[in-house]
Amino acid sequence: MFDDHSPIYRQIAEQIKADVLRGVLSAEEQVMSTNQYATHYRINPATAAKAFQQLVDEGVIYKRRGVGMFVSAEAPQRLRDEKRERFFTDVLDPMVAQARTLGIPAADIVTRIQHLMDQGDAR
Repeated sequence: MFDDHSPIYRQIAEQIKADVLRGVLSAEEQVMSTNQYATHYRINPATAAKAFQQLVDEGVIYKRRGVGMFVSAEAPQRLRDEKRERFFTDVLDPMVAQARTLGIPAADIVTRIQHLMDQGDAR
């Protein structure tokens, strides 16, 4: 599950966010405790705690005293909105700049995107 490219606590936080986005974890659903997470993935509990604290700070999860950690009600939508904005900034904006450089008309781009989206619907 973990690679050497970024700190493990960040990878844990990103995995939990991905689980929320995919619906594996739903709003108001309880998540594993830091100790359960540490035991399951054989990592230091402090590393898991650091990931969970990052998620709390970002409003993805929250703690119910004496009960555990839960996905916040607004987390799925907030994460989708953040990913959507990053998609436009990181993918679409550079693509449009490149299309301008190459002289590709917007209509051609829209047609191609629609074709690709339709192929995805057929699967």
